[in-house]
Amino acid sequence: MRETSVSIMLVILSFVLSLIWGGPLIKLMRHFKIGKIIRVDGPESHIKKLGTPTMGGFIIILPVVILTILLNAATVLGLDVSGLSVLVPLGVMMVFSMLGAIDDWEGIRGPRKGLGMSAKTKFLMQTIFALITAFFLKYALHVPELYWPGYPDAIPLGVTFIPIATFIIVGYSNAMNFTDGLDGLASLISITTFTAYGVISSIQGQTFLANFCFTIVGALLGFLWFNVHPAQLIMGDNGSLALGAAMATVALMTGHWLLLPVIAIIPTSEVLSVALQVIYFRFSGGKRLFKMAPLHHHFELSGWSETQVVQRFWIINLLFVLIGIAISTVR
Repeated sequence: MRETSVSIMLVILSFVLSLIWGGPLIKLMRHFKIGKIIRVDGPESHIKKLGTPTMGGFIIILPVVILTILLNAATVLGLDVSGLSVLVPLGVMMVFSMLGAIDDWEGIRGPRKGLGMSAKTKFLMQTIFALITAFFLKYALHVPELYWPGYPDAIPLGVTFIPIATFIIVGYSNAMNFTDGLDGLASLISITTFTAYGVISSIQGQTFLANFCFTIVGALLGFLWFNVHPAQLIMGDNGSLALGAAMATVALMTGHWLLLPVIAIIPTSEVLSVALQVIYFRFSGGKRLFKMAPLHHHFELSGWSETQVVQRFWIINLLFVLIGIAISTVR
């Protein structure tokens, strides 16, 4: 009961901090004209988003950092409310947020205006950060390396855990990046996914990790206040890359990373749609499998409104979240 009360308190505190911080951030971004640049090959309906303040991930990151550090400070004073283990996903979130911020800035004011950081450079940095995280998870935190549904004990993977964890962190960092294309979509999907892993962590007795997840949920709810259609603020890469990497890290810490493609079915589908589009285009002589990738654009061009895509994708992800939680409890 105490753990539930703490989790609820963290959701509320994080939400309030996001609301307080959100308004000034939007004014700051508008003052310095840090606005979204729209792809010329994107849906025409997105032209109206041109100039909308971006790099909104800071609304999410700041409350999470503040509350996590304060909780760890309270632990030093003897209050059992947090643990040092959560500094790993927090560190991942901060590092990937900075990488995303650089990418956002490059796309707005840098020499690659409209494009952002080169894909090769970004992928290389993601891989290096993910590889370091994988070593921390295995050799410092000694996380459960794999839980198989129906089998009660964690399955050791040996050294193969390192490349698997690296792939998952990089993959879902980019998956959330592809998901962040419509008002409210990435934030809604992230809310359901982090809630799922918060519940799984609680069931496992990883209270500190659960509290970290619910802190992110509260911050995301605050961000969503400004991000619902029509968005006053766009998440940007500094938010989506950070959320995807933190999400993957949390999943790896629970040992239930096999369920991530289920619990995060929409980001999984988004990144797969991009991969399939590229492969089909190359091997079909220039034909397209989807009207446009990532997948949410395909449905937009098929006649769904932006709000319909967001709400329907969220409903689908919510259903798969429930399936994922149910599978995680099978022993």
